[in-house]
Amino acid sequence: IETGFRRVGQAGLELLTLSDLPINIDDLEDDPGVNGERSGCALTDTAARGNKGRARRGNTESKTDGDVAGTAPPEQSNASGKLRKKKKKQKNKKSSTGEASENVLEDIDRILERIEDSTGLNHPSPAPLSSRKHILYVEHRHLNPDTELKRYFGARAVLGEQSCPHACSQHTLPEHSPLPGLSMRLLESKKGLSFFAFEHSEEYQQAQHKFLVAVESMEPNNIVVLLQTSPYHVDSLLQLSDACRFQEDQEMARDLVERALYSMECAFHPLFSLTSGACRLDYRRPENRSFYLALYKQMSFLEKRGCPRTALEYCKLILSLEPDEDPLCMLLLIDHLALRARNYEYLIRLFQEWEAHRNLSQLPNFAFSVPLAYFLLSQQTDLPEHERSSAREKASLLIQQALTMFPGVLLPLLESCSVRPDITVSSHSFFGPNAEISQPPALSQLVSLYLGRSHFLWKEPATMSWLEENVRAVLQTVDAGDPVVEACENRRKVLYQRAPRNIHRHVILSEIKEAVAALPPDVTTQSVMGFDPLPPSDTIYSYVRPERLSPVSHGNTIALFFRSLLPNYTVEGERPEEGVAGGLNRNQGLNRLMLAVRDMMANFHLNDLEAPHEDDVDGEGEWD
Repeated sequence: IETGFRRVGQAGLELLTLSDLPINIDDLEDDPGVNGERSGCALTDTAARGNKGRARRGNTESKTDGDVAGTAPPEQSNASGKLRKKKKKQKNKKSSTGEASENVLEDIDRILERIEDSTGLNHPSPAPLSSRKHILYVEHRHLNPDTELKRYFGARAVLGEQSCPHACSQHTLPEHSPLPGLSMRLLESKKGLSFFAFEHSEEYQQAQHKFLVAVESMEPNNIVVLLQTSPYHVDSLLQLSDACRFQEDQEMARDLVERALYSMECAFHPLFSLTSGACRLDYRRPENRSFYLALYKQMSFLEKRGCPRTALEYCKLILSLEPDEDPLCMLLLIDHLALRARNYEYLIRLFQEWEAHRNLSQLPNFAFSVPLAYFLLSQQTDLPEHERSSAREKASLLIQQALTMFPGVLLPLLESCSVRPDITVSSHSFFGPNAEISQPPALSQLVSLYLGRSHFLWKEPATMSWLEENVRAVLQTVDAGDPVVEACENRRKVLYQRAPRNIHRHVILSEIKEAVAALPPDVTTQSVMGFDPLPPSDTIYSYVRPERLSPVSHGNTIALFFRSLLPNYTVEGERPEEGVAGGLNRNQGLNRLMLAVRDMMANFHLNDLEAPHEDDVDGEGEWD
């Protein structure tokens, strides 16, 4: 049971049913359950459909005990027992699946907490559960997008989506089992944190080398051929996902990312926890970067799919893997997802706990999002009047500080919201066009990123009216010659000389055109590969690629970027590499790639996973 618990609680794998756990069912019924939420695989829907059936079976078995009254005669007791059973059957028929699970299932966090208390064993990785969890603690129940979609659109919408041809593929994956070539190792545990690293076997290393050759060969079929022989190769799955996304085949792209996540989940160490916020993966190790990128892509799909609450948990998960370095700079995104999910309290708490040591107020997105969260909180009618008034005062104070520190945000924000500013505001030297022009390039990049992503959150008339009040208050402060205004100007000149590499990496992944256009020349003139954008300069290599002459070692940034996504892309004057699948006409490459991907995905069969491959010595099944 202990081994099973570690895999349930920390690797997100459901190996035990509720009847196997050392918990009294009567205690579970006293606590609020999760309405229709699944506690299976945390990142993919691998074991999703079996959970509800087990919950219903557990519900039926627990309720059939003790139906016979002690003092009634046999005939009467049998009759009354049958009557009670009939009533319960009718009640079960009337109740939906979510209601049945609500009576039986408990929040997975509480279950794990009880198991940990009963065993008394301490593990190196999980953080202790309490009423006030760690700020990066990932809520396991919110990792399921179907739960969020049910809340917004009802169960029918989710059932309709699951019945489509693309969606059904994610539910035909087998139970978790070790995959060939990919594994995870515990490096060390110290100060309550556990440090892990993915590892590639020699077989997987050969597949990785072939993948790099396929990218450079300008022949898309080489990647498809590689996946046919190595169906669990993560970088190939992510590469084809990008190609499908650019071809506007979102379902196929999402399915490929989920397969990549499934491959990496099966390699999890038993002590690796997705939810505790106490496990670390060093981004400097190339083997770990694929997990970061797969999570980021899945998070982007969830946000576009209309699941901001689930996307927020993915964002917290990515940030928790290396919060100090933040290699994908998730702090530029987490405020946006919290506002979209209407989780204002979390954003405020994050700001309060991290402001002292991370200076979050110096990021334009936090400087404007936090006061907006306070203001939206003050608009909630279910709060007491004194709390609403306090939130409104705090919002006004913080937005005035943000406008004083970042005056170049106001006019572009109003323009993005299709609002014409007052003549006294647009003509004032503090908020006028000069405010945007005079700010440092690194700051302009952060502002463009924030506005391109979050400007629509300000469009509400009540929000604009509140913003207008505070803009006028700031103008009065400026005209009065407050020394704070000059101090903020000097701070802007000092703090935003140059953006760090993780911000540039985030801008590339965000694909927000205004922010990408503001990238400095030293970034735009170097090769940017889609499967590893802007690798760290202090990369830790565990193995080295064999030396070979690369046919593509030059070219402009745009050409190199397209080569990273579309391996057959060539510019005028270049010739495809000979001897690798014969070479293709560049005008036909993308269409051929998409046809090959669709053909490959159509040939994924569950039976192929169960049958051993001829060349597989260990008898492991492979995807055809």
